Amino acid sequence: MSTYLYELPTTGAISFADFCSDQSSNKSYGSFISESTQVRANLRAVLKESKRTDDNEKDYLRVVKVLDEYLPLLRGIMASVAHDEIGLKSEPVFSWRATLSASLFHASSRHSLPSLHAEYAYALLTYAFALSNLARSTVKALGTYEHDRAISDSERRAKDEKLNFAVTLLLKASGIFQYVSETALLEWDNSRDGGTAGLNKPPDLSREVNNALAKMSLADAQSLAIRKLLSKSAYDSNIAPGPPLPKSHPSPVLLAKIHLECASLYSSALSLAKTSAPSKGKDTGDGDVRTDLRRYLSDETSFHNALARKWLGIDAGENGKGDKGGEAVGFLAWAKKDLEELKDGGKGMGIGKEKEQKERRKEKVADELQTVTVFWKHYEKVNNSLAYQGIPPQTDLQARIPAGRLALPAKPFNPPLPIFGPGSVEYARQKAEELELPDDSPASTLTSPPEAAGKSYAGAGSYF
Repeated sequence: MSTYLYELPTTGAISFADFCSDQSSNKSYGSFISESTQVRANLRAVLKESKRTDDNEKDYLRVVKVLDEYLPLLRGIMASVAHDEIGLKSEPVFSWRATLSASLFHASSRHSLPSLHAEYAYALLTYAFALSNLARSTVKALGTYEHDRAISDSERRAKDEKLNFAVTLLLKASGIFQYVSETALLEWDNSRDGGTAGLNKPPDLSREVNNALAKMSLADAQSLAIRKLLSKSAYDSNIAPGPPLPKSHPSPVLLAKIHLECASLYSSALSLAKTSAPSKGKDTGDGDVRTDLRRYLSDETSFHNALARKWLGIDAGENGKGDKGGEAVGFLAWAKKDLEELKDGGKGMGIGKEKEQKERRKEKVADELQTVTVFWKHYEKVNNSLAYQGIPPQTDLQARIPAGRLALPAKPFNPPLPIFGPGSVEYARQKAEELELPDDSPASTLTSPPEAAGKSYAGAGSYF
């Protein structure tokens, strides 16, 4: 199972000192402004290097680490500007390449975007892209370890943990995309510098597209969670794949429900991605989301729907006690038909990343089709010779499909605290110190009133 591979954006050079003026009471922000410029230069350099590096050699962890360093600094500048502790000499303009736009030969268009809010949104977007790609490279490095007959149980468990790490990365990416959609872009719209009125934003900065990416990353995480659930049983089935299921196998109905939820998330994401397209007859240049992303969402919707039917068929065959033989054959025949259509679809020529994705998708579908065929033939043989159950029509089978469910819940993203300025830990500490009264102040005498000479009483020295 391979997740979508994002093209990381690149950005132009900028110096915060060119437009930021330290207006703090003790003029202590100058070093942070300089540091922000330096760390952003590091980000620009690592993104340019990533663009020039082959996919198999890209260091996404390095990108993540630089952004982990940059985001608290950027948040500090934004908070300080909002509280007039840093003044803006001029409106900052940040240059970023849009990588989600559909364009000829997938050439990324460069956009000059005013406002610190634009920079914040693109930094977060890049962060989520890098996390998702890091998850993808982590999974790719694992290979199909659960089908390795020579692997030890401890080695398999160790790889399961790495798979779980990839799931965590995708859940975090999903939370960031959702945060960009619901918070960062909304704050930009409502900002005092005029927001985004009249600004032609690329789809990368569309609330609908970011919502779509949040759903897609959440579905990708569920897909990997399914693989982890199946890890032990897949290993146990290496010698004799097919029915009956090993005792270590998770509930087929549970797997079907998770696949159904994945399909629903991918389908919703596709609908949202399409809403960013420009209205008919209106050319906005970058309105459409790139084709390979939309195709990925469409194919994953079909793929997970097919796998849901596969597991519903297997559940009927394994747990139906002979009364659901026809239902088992019907669901598996439906899944087989869908997988065959998916395998034969998208035969057009692809180049670069798109060609690689097509090959991976074809291989993934072929593997599942082989498994489905094994179960379908077995249950059909049993039904024709023992059960003699009629095969329900597709409309009846559709009515028996349950609602989907998540294997793992979405995780909201908590943005990092500013490293300086309002909202930072240090700023709060300084403000608390300023509020403390000195020991020799007149008011300090109120804290411990003197006792009456030679007298004591219950509750002396206490105030109620």
